[in-house]
Amino acid sequence: MSDLALRARQNVAFLTALALFVVIYMLYHLAHPKGFSSAVFVQNSDEAFGLALVAMAQTVPVLAGGLDLSVGASMTMVGCFASYLLTGTAAPLALDLFGAHISLGALPAGNAGLAIGAVLCLSIGLIAGWINGLVVVYGRIQPIIATLATGAIYIGIALFLRPQPGGKIDEDLNWALTNSLGDFASTVHIFDDGAAPWFAPFAVIPTPFVLLALIIVLVWLPFRSTVTGRTVYAIGSAEGAAYMSGLNVNRARIAAFTLGGFFAGCGGLFLAIQTSSGNADIPQASAYTLNSIASVVIGGTSLLGGAGGIVGSVLGAMILRIISFTFRIFDIAPLLQPLFEGLILLVAVSVGSLRVLRVKNTLELFR
Repeated sequence: MSDLALRARQNVAFLTALALFVVIYMLYHLAHPKGFSSAVFVQNSDEAFGLALVAMAQTVPVLAGGLDLSVGASMTMVGCFASYLLTGTAAPLALDLFGAHISLGALPAGNAGLAIGAVLCLSIGLIAGWINGLVVVYGRIQPIIATLATGAIYIGIALFLRPQPGGKIDEDLNWALTNSLGDFASTVHIFDDGAAPWFAPFAVIPTPFVLLALIIVLVWLPFRSTVTGRTVYAIGSAEGAAYMSGLNVNRARIAAFTLGGFFAGCGGLFLAIQTSSGNADIPQASAYTLNSIASVVIGGTSLLGGAGGIVGSVLGAMILRIISFTFRIFDIAPLLQPLFEGLILLVAVSVGSLRVLRVKNTLELFR
């Protein structure tokens, strides 16, 4: 068997998801009144970006054989923090909790304040994931139970921050990150319009798409190539063997949840920027969590761990979003959407299990 054929057999679930994505997305654009336009690509990217990041946040713990039920709550909590930290003004930060007025100081005005606020938001997401890892490892609690508990805490914090939707994100930041690269360049004054003809072909690319690619290239790929990243895969494949091989299992598991928290923080930060406010929406947090698990499965990552990757999960998230896009175009009853999503999820799981059903001896799975 050739190397290409072997790789195809090993990634049949991912390839199936890729083919499904291409077919549905082509049908969607062919039926869309504006067709293949920059405005449509930007809108699709804005709506898919948040779910893609939460799917990435779910993937890393799943690769280590766990499941994080707090990703939607972490995303919501960070979004509520962002509604205070990304205003772009030097207005004092304060909270009203249980009737007490608590002053938190003030961030600098302008881009410096926005940069500091963004770093703080991402740090909050990272810390939330780190706490998840500590509870799982040192509390010796099953990840699904531990993250269910911490997720409730994170939602509680979000409700303290924003009992009602509110806040105001800097308008330039909102415009720059939710439109095309051309809009981003003009908003941050990288160059004047028309001063860089070479940039014209790239100006129509949605900024969220570029941000997603940068996160994968700058964060996920370097992590995956480290010893800790490889240990995450080893834990999901055979934790006992990984431990007996001298790998630091506890450190890798904590790192997996921490990185997941960082990705969830990225999603919450963008969601706040996109909506220009903070909202402790419990149903929305639950929906993001459940859809993140579905995205992971559709993208070909095994819920048992040790196989798959973030790119597949991003693809799974895009498939789920395209289904909702298509329902709008064809004016199909929204109540039927869960039915179609469930059927696609069932097909993805079935295709991924074909190799298991064909074997006569379980040892063949490791050849």
